[in-house]
Amino acid sequence: MTLVTLRQALRRLEDDGLLSQQPGRGTFVASPKATYRLDSLRGLAEDLRAQGRTVSTEILGQALHRPPAWVAAHLGGGRALRLERLRLLAGRPAVHQLSWVRSPVGAELRDTDLSDTSLYAAIAEHGVVVHRASEVLRPEVLASPVAELLRQAAGTPVFVSDRVTYGLDDQPIVVDRATILGTVMEVRTERAATGLSVQWTSSS
Repeated sequence: MTLVTLRQALRRLEDDGLLSQQPGRGTFVASPKATYRLDSLRGLAEDLRAQGRTVSTEILGQALHRPPAWVAAHLGGGRALRLERLRLLAGRPAVHQLSWVRSPVGAELRDTDLSDTSLYAAIAEHGVVVHRASEVLRPEVLASPVAELLRQAAGTPVFVSDRVTYGLDDQPIVVDRATILGTVMEVRTERAATGLSVQWTSSS
């Protein structure tokens, strides 16, 4: 095998996510990425645990606040529960998640320990049933202060998920923004003739 052929093979394996080449250190087998599924109504931590991932959650903030305009557009201007979490995979920060929960259920969850409990499960325990969700996923780069929380340099590529979850009455219950490190997670979905609807829109 020639050196050119070897380099091409290594580059292809790196493009496929199977190898990681680190300047000055060498070439290493890449750790498999966790999968963020678009075709599930489960919470993020539930999805990852179902894949056999070790997930832990740090609660960074949990209190009632008036939501910003991008949240109030869905939940209204009244006070809602602001829940800020850091998701760690095998002890390493992977996802920053900011969730806003409409009151009265938001107020009822203010003192609930959500570090090891699904937010959707906690909402269901208060008699609110999750019916559907709409989600927009877009590429972005990290900026402060989320970059510091994820222990990454500003400018690191990430996925940002904005999800609005609705109850049986088709009223928004949760507005959620998750910043996902593209270096540790990949996005995956299943397509079927009558299944997931995917729309492509211009970001300009």
